[in-house]
Amino acid sequence: MAALPAAADARLGIWLAVIASAGFSLKAILAKLAYPYGVDPVTLVALRMLLSAPVFIVVAWREAARGEPLTARDWSTVVVLGLFGYYGASMLDFYGLLYISAGLERLVLFTYPTLTLLIGWLAQGRRITPREIVASLLCYGGIALAVVHDIEVSGEAATIALGCVLVFGSALSFAIYLTGAAAPIRKLGATRFSALATLVSTVAVGLHFAAVRPLDALAQPAPVWWLALAMALFATVLPVFLQSAAIRRMGAQTAALVGSTGPVITVFLAWWLLAEPVSGMQMAGTVLVIAGVLWVGRR
Repeated sequence: MAALPAAADARLGIWLAVIASAGFSLKAILAKLAYPYGVDPVTLVALRMLLSAPVFIVVAWREAARGEPLTARDWSTVVVLGLFGYYGASMLDFYGLLYISAGLERLVLFTYPTLTLLIGWLAQGRRITPREIVASLLCYGGIALAVVHDIEVSGEAATIALGCVLVFGSALSFAIYLTGAAAPIRKLGATRFSALATLVSTVAVGLHFAAVRPLDALAQPAPVWWLALAMALFATVLPVFLQSAAIRRMGAQTAALVGSTGPVITVFLAWWLLAEPVSGMQMAGTVLVIAGVLWVGRR
């Protein structure tokens, strides 16, 4: 009889991971909906982080009461990785969304597993297996098809190239974060580390905003505030904690594989909410990227 609750718990984990993937996918859609109101990426990221910060403050305070105090080394690690994982990755991603479609953005961003492999090879001497090489080729082949689709739709190759470079930089920044996060997560716990890293990013975004924008830039139209609030709740806070809950139920690898639904969800949402055209070439590219991520994730 014990197997039944375990199976039900695993099924719940799958649904939590799918919902988390949908939440993360929603970020690009909400950003695209906000840009026509004239908000710039720095201000939009600042609104997103400021609105989500109270939740992460409460979580960090609660987890600190349960755990040991952080050493100076712990703090330096959290600061550096927070700057890469949530500040650098977010800024580059939101700027990239100015130039490319939401569907292409998600595909390019989804290269971070293959970039994590490359960083492991360069920094740690980890051997890359033939399976992982094939998976990487599938991912980048799929992105190439999606790029061709966007160029055919917009006819602006240079603009699309710039957007892809920015989002690829975001994926690289997030891959650096993932590579370095394993050790502090083991020591601090995933929830505490994620909350602290997010708060570090919030401070960095706030300083960036203060350096380049006047305070009255926060006086955005009501739709921008509502979209930023939705981004904070449904594309930041809830996905982070739902993903953590999914990982507790079925492990990080399985949760990551279920998260491969992200590009498909983004393409569908972009077609539904943004009227972005969908072609057979784009769907083929999406299938190749997902196949590459699934292939690299297999044991």
